[in-house]
Amino acid sequence: MSNLKELLAQRAALDEQINQTKDRERSEAIAKVKTLMSEYGLSIADLSTRTPKPVKVSKVAAKYRNQATGETWSGRGLQPKWLKAAVAGGAKLTDFAV
Repeated sequence: MSNLKELLAQRAALDEQINQTKDRERSEAIAKVKTLMSEYGLSIADLSTRTPKPVKVSKVAAKYRNQATGETWSGRGLQPKWLKAAVAGGAKLTDFAV
């Protein structure tokens, strides 16, 4: 059985080996990438030319309209202030239906 000091020393040695191997493999990978870039005439700008996917924005048709101001609400989410105030003032939600 190993004691704690020996195990900690082994772990420290393994951590050092891991770091060295990681650095070496990273350097090799960088060298490969640089070789391929020069072979094909690529630049850093060529690597970052990704075209983002277009974001689909779906608009929902308005279900309620304020005739006085033209403001609308689709019926989704929280009621807008103008509609909430009108309903609190005694108007019906159906009065604003489009």
